[in-house]
Amino acid sequence: MKLLESSSFEALGSRLCVETGESRILGRMESYSCKMAGDDKHMFKQFCQEGEPHVLEALSPPQSTSPSKLGKSSEDGENPLSDKCCRKTIFYLITTLNESFRPDYDFSAARAHEFSREPSLNWVANAVNGSLFSAVGEEFNSLGPELWNAIDQEINLQSCDIYSYNPDLDSDPFGEEGSLWSFNYFFYNKKLKRIVFFTCRSVSVLSGYGRDCLDNELDMELDDEEEMDGFAEDRFPRVLCV
Repeated sequence: MKLLESSSFEALGSRLCVETGESRILGRMESYSCKMAGDDKHMFKQFCQEGEPHVLEALSPPQSTSPSKLGKSSEDGENPLSDKCCRKTIFYLITTLNESFRPDYDFSAARAHEFSREPSLNWVANAVNGSLFSAVGEEFNSLGPELWNAIDQEINLQSCDIYSYNPDLDSDPFGEEGSLWSFNYFFYNKKLKRIVFFTCRSVSVLSGYGRDCLDNELDMELDDEEEMDGFAEDRFPRVLCV
């Protein structure tokens, strides 16, 4: 997996790291190429020792699906409880997590039941929009459209399968004390061989977690201001009175 540079994702990521009174929002979006090279190939060979890449494994039902939706899907013969995914795709999801959270966490032991296939883009968009709007308020009215447009430009949302990572508490990287909520979505475009990973969490300000992220953002803003001040002084040198 290779992290692909995206200036729009970096800009939006800085706007997703904010403090909102009693909580801190820490979010980021990253784009990865699924083309394997070097260590990925070695890891994939080890992964295949447990089962062939084309073998289907059962996923967990998506958390964003309501009980009424589950009942309706069952009647249509598309019960999410029996949703499955090939092992090669599971490998891509695990490798994306490893790359995104390296070196703090290792997801090599993750299993298919910790992932879900989301029922639709609308379900995911509503879940994300609801969480972020409740956290940042009216500001999300302008941020939301920019966010989804940037993801669409990068991955072509209508051509994606969408997965989520919903681990147990022992495996959850966001399970630390003070964590209020989190989501981890993978937008997988098989044709492009690319995954956009969108992860976000809300933590209590009392926990102290995420302070470094916000301090880094503040430092960057101050550096930008200093550069502009220096540029102004160069253009308009001070007049010395004698």
